[in-house]
Amino acid sequence: MRIGLFATCLGDTLFPDAVKATAVLLSRLGHELVFPPDQTCCGQMHVNTGYQREPVPLVRGFVDQFGDASIDAVVMPSGSCAGSVRHQHEIIAERYGDPALRSGVARVKAKTYELSELLVDVLGAVDVGAYFPHRVTYHPTCHSLRMLRVGDKPLRLLRAVDGIDLVELPEADSCCGFGGTFAVKNADTSSAMLADKLTNVCGTGADVCTAGDSSCLMHIGGGLSRIRSGTRTLHLAQILAATRTTPYAMTEAVR
Repeated sequence: MRIGLFATCLGDTLFPDAVKATAVLLSRLGHELVFPPDQTCCGQMHVNTGYQREPVPLVRGFVDQFGDASIDAVVMPSGSCAGSVRHQHEIIAERYGDPALRSGVARVKAKTYELSELLVDVLGAVDVGAYFPHRVTYHPTCHSLRMLRVGDKPLRLLRAVDGIDLVELPEADSCCGFGGTFAVKNADTSSAMLADKLTNVCGTGADVCTAGDSSCLMHIGGGLSRIRSGTRTLHLAQILAATRTTPYAMTEAVR
């Protein structure tokens, strides 16, 4: 399969290892990766803060970069951005776009997936040959859980990882408190929500807390670092990309 890889803003600027791990994993599974060089932001942050007309060029750019019929599927290591492409892009195109943009958005959103969705639903791959001999807990991010409804797909992938000690996270479906600009505009509430999440993560005794969104991991990881918990955060893609020969490919999660 020929798969277009969307890096996302956070992946590009702060967490490139999650993007690299996605490419390594899918290539190892025998698929051809395409990385359009002119890709930009999906526009989610504009829409979420009320600027719905401004991301029209970003939506148009996404369609231009990934709408090629030779690209069978589009993947991103982010439930948040996948949710934006699948839901917000259509709203923007309908309100401020033209017929060509609306048609392009419909075509591209139909083949856009978050990583666990692509692996399980499209590629039929649950055991991806990963090896990660550490205690891990999984945080299901809000967009992946409530917007994309990925369900237990990430957990199914993690359970198939050789050597892993996967422990259940108490109150897993509770928000970590990030929510993009929510964490900035409502800092006290966000911090209280994060404190609850940190208590639950630390209570598992996990070496690593993983998720499918770097944004939530950034928020949780910052909190874990400040309390010197000893628990690190690591994107799901990086765990799935790890093997016996490349045990910590592109990561320093566990020291």
